[in-house]
Amino acid sequence: MNGTEARAILELLEGNARLAAEEVGRMLGLDGSEVGAKIRELEERRIIIKYQTLVNWERFGDEKVSALIEVRVAPQRDVGFDAVAERIYRYPEVTGVRLMSGAYDLAVFVEGSSLKEVSLFVATKLSTLEDVLSTTTHFVLRSYKHEGVILDDGEADRRLVVAP
Repeated sequence: MNGTEARAILELLEGNARLAAEEVGRMLGLDGSEVGAKIRELEERRIIIKYQTLVNWERFGDEKVSALIEVRVAPQRDVGFDAVAERIYRYPEVTGVRLMSGAYDLAVFVEGSSLKEVSLFVATKLSTLEDVLSTTTHFVLRSYKHEGVILDDGEADRRLVVAP
């Protein structure tokens, strides 16, 4: 199986992780058992890392508080930002960490059950780390699109009614 076929498999699974290897094979005109073997190889190589269900928690009624925290850090000799990022991403409240260019160094994504829980995380855990110079917290008020998916697509028509 060549790189183009592997890319096609990855793109299909990225769009719908529930596709079976046989379905992917039919869609691409490949043998299902070969596709299954390729998927296992991609999983072992950690190219496929996780299969995920995207849940619109707001619609379910179980709201979570999300925040983006801009973090300025002092990079460490020989490891740069990696050691600080690792300390941060090990906290269970943290859902993502990215090294950024620009005014701050790390973008830290956090989820909690309340504003207070997220605020306490920033005040007692994140801000107190030795190499953290400053933080700026932005609370998410509403999510419109996540992981490439529009969350509220198909709701009631919101166009203004035009009367004669």
